[in-house]
Amino acid sequence: MKRPAPTPAPLLQPLRLAGAIRRAHLLPAMLGAGMSLLGSLAQAAEEPPKNFGIDIKVTAESLDDQDLGTAHGGDLNGIGLDLRPWALGTWGDWSAYVMGQAVTATDTVQTDTLQSDEVDNSGTNGREPDDSYLALREFWVDYAGLTQYPGEHLRFGRQRLRDDSGMWADTNIEALNWTFDTTLLRAHAGVAQRFSEYRTDLTELAPQDKDRTHVFGDLSTQWAPHNWVGLRLHHADDSGHLKDPGEQVDSLDKRSTGDLTWLGVEANGDGYEYRSQMPLNYWASATWLTGNRDRLSTVDVGGERIATGKQSGDVNAYGVDLGLRWNIDEQWRAGAGFARGSGGGHNGEDQYEQTGLQSNRSNFTGTRARVNRFGEAFRGELSNLQDATLFGAWQLRDDYDASLVYHKFWRVDGDSDIGNSGINAPLVNDSKDVGQEVDLVMTKYFKHGLLPASMSQAIDEPSALIRFRGGLFMPGDAYGNHVDSTMHHAFVDVIWRY
Repeated sequence: MKRPAPTPAPLLQPLRLAGAIRRAHLLPAMLGAGMSLLGSLAQAAEEPPKNFGIDIKVTAESLDDQDLGTAHGGDLNGIGLDLRPWALGTWGDWSAYVMGQAVTATDTVQTDTLQSDEVDNSGTNGREPDDSYLALREFWVDYAGLTQYPGEHLRFGRQRLRDDSGMWADTNIEALNWTFDTTLLRAHAGVAQRFSEYRTDLTELAPQDKDRTHVFGDLSTQWAPHNWVGLRLHHADDSGHLKDPGEQVDSLDKRSTGDLTWLGVEANGDGYEYRSQMPLNYWASATWLTGNRDRLSTVDVGGERIATGKQSGDVNAYGVDLGLRWNIDEQWRAGAGFARGSGGGHNGEDQYEQTGLQSNRSNFTGTRARVNRFGEAFRGELSNLQDATLFGAWQLRDDYDASLVYHKFWRVDGDSDIGNSGINAPLVNDSKDVGQEVDLVMTKYFKHGLLPASMSQAIDEPSALIRFRGGLFMPGDAYGNHVDSTMHHAFVDVIWRY
């Protein structure tokens, strides 16, 4: 069988010319279609996306002997429903966000991990929480066009301020906050002041928040992969008024005023990063507190607190927090921590205190679940307090995690009081042994991906979870020998985000 003879080269030229002509006619059509598609995409990009949803949370709380048996009450068993509708809109470099809250419960259940224990302990008009209430959690506008860096933005309004440790700030507060976040450099700067709780049941601010302005900033750099070092500054100007001697003092009156400045240095090697692949993670911080402070002194007269004067003086105190975590394998972690906040001194000059914006919740155990640094039951503040911590943690893919934590607490100065805590019982002088605690936090995660991509950076949890948080506190000699031997505080949270 013979092969067909090849087409002579001269005959190919007309065919090639015809093909070129056809392609030349198609090119304008293709360009027109492309320009039409780009125009449609540009028009769609100009339309502000309408993002909205709702967070549904059911919380069961059990609290036993918060007063360690020294007074009537101190127990709580209830269940609450917490609905948080939210909406986010973006228009070029501008965005706006609002989140509301509606809570109903069988008792004064803490459905919010940012809620302070002082709210529940108040019994005065204006600060007594209801079982059900409405609130505005966040409302802010954001501008991201000051620079060309994608991690830079300026935000104004009631917003979540939070650092990784939770020991400087972790709260919703009215603020003007500038953020700069790049691969090698991070910075924040802002000013904040609380003007209202934005809740239908709490019409008065907590005394420590009245007339208190916060100015803050931090700067950190990555000197090696996953290793950061930085400086942090926070100033609180508390210009409130203290009662004069002889006047009656109630729970809404301020007990302390002054100008305080915190200056901290910190180093971090994925200490709060649960995805870390490093064999060892660490965190280390040292903070110096300086300024001046006036503290009200009172006496009990016929069941009423009467002002007797004030204790004034300079402040020269410090706080440290250290931790090391070993990532044994992809599932298991183990570690230890140590924290100390100075206390005592002449006129309380050595008494360290935190900024008042902290929650002390972080991922220090190496799981996605944030755990209280000073106990789920004790919930201490780093003020005249020393804490030694041992912990182990386990996580299975993105489905489960668990943390088991042990704490031992001491007073630094046995004759001075400690800061705020979840225990409502007096301390006995001359004893430093505050107590010990065992915590267990377990979580099951499911239904990933329900949230829109635009909210992925604002939410630090998956779309749905079931979590148990519990602490068993065993008081030490500092509370005396007449108190109950144990106190527990436990929560079961069910969260679903649409």
